Amino acid sequence: MPSSFRRLIPVIFVLLWSSGFIIARYGMPHAEPMTFQLLRFLGVLVIMVPIVLLIQPVWPSRKQVFHIGIAGLLLQAGYLGGVWAAVRHGMSAGLAALIVGLQPIITAWLASLVAEKITSRHWIGLILGIAGVALVVTAKLSLTNLTWFTLGLAFFALISITTGTIYQKKYCPSFDLRAGSVIQFGASAIACLPFVFLIETRNIDWQPALIGALLWAIFALSIGAISLLFVLIREGAATQVTSLLYLTPPTTALMAWSLFGEPITLTTIAGTLLTVWGVWWVMSAKPSDSG
Repeated sequence: MPSSFRRLIPVIFVLLWSSGFIIARYGMPHAEPMTFQLLRFLGVLVIMVPIVLLIQPVWPSRKQVFHIGIAGLLLQAGYLGGVWAAVRHGMSAGLAALIVGLQPIITAWLASLVAEKITSRHWIGLILGIAGVALVVTAKLSLTNLTWFTLGLAFFALISITTGTIYQKKYCPSFDLRAGSVIQFGASAIACLPFVFLIETRNIDWQPALIGALLWAIFALSIGAISLLFVLIREGAATQVTSLLYLTPPTTALMAWSLFGEPITLTTIAGTLLTVWGVWWVMSAKPSDSG
């Protein structure tokens, strides 16, 4: 992989990942959360299965397939389903982003599971990052319609993506991304079925906004962003990788301003600068750093 492109991977990843909340705003009114996710996962399989059959990459062992599938259930079905369901049932996107933004802190606590040493420099950067995220979403926080149910869904998403990141780093850090995507999205599609058929109505309003959101979710997010996430997990420390997610709320705020005219306040600007500083502090940390 060219070094110039390697340096751009974190930037591209943050831009794609941040568009997830924007896509949710476009698609949410036209399809229920797990129904949308099922369509999304099936769409990925329609693209990737023929590619895998044509190219015939090295298929993981049975044990690896199991670990890749578990990681996929956590990173795909658990995280996406939890966030979308929380927002669908009344939680503001800002509060959902703030809750999920706690992931790097929890990842740092659990980093010993993947034999990573967390230094004071990491902790300072992580704290700066979460403080910046809090500033960015402060103006967007809304406790209207906030319930224990929606809080539970958001924290379920947080636990899912945190556990999934560490699980994949520990048990299956390296695998063919094409084969892995078929395994992970196949497992996630199966996991969606009970919710779609037992809880949701399966009503779909095929409007241009939904079709566009679905196509973006399939190609840019599920194939593009997730593949980049796997590359980052494989090549970097889990704490450094997840610290990039701190940039999601500020970037999403800028996207919402350009697309929907949502105001950018001084608080948003200050929070963005603080978040960037925190992420730089973590990303530039060396194993030998102690402060």
